[in-house]
Amino acid sequence: MLKLRIVSPEKVVFDGDIESITVPGTLGSFEILNNHAPIISSLGIGKVIYVTSKATEELDIQGGFVEVQKNMVELCVEV
Repeated sequence: MLKLRIVSPEKVVFDGDIESITVPGTLGSFEILNNHAPIISSLGIGKVIYVTSKATEELDIQGGFVEVQKNMVELCVEV
């Protein structure tokens, strides 16, 4: 299980547990699963898709950054 926190300049968009997340990296989309290697990456325009235990959620973003460390995924995005 991953912990996800998505923040924008206006508010915290999401803070909770997820199973996986797909983000629009500037060089192409990529998926983050449990025990992913540590990474920091810039994000481009596109959809963030994250899977919780109850549903699959989508968020359109205009760009931002993602950091993954010890099953914690943090996104700072412009929505």
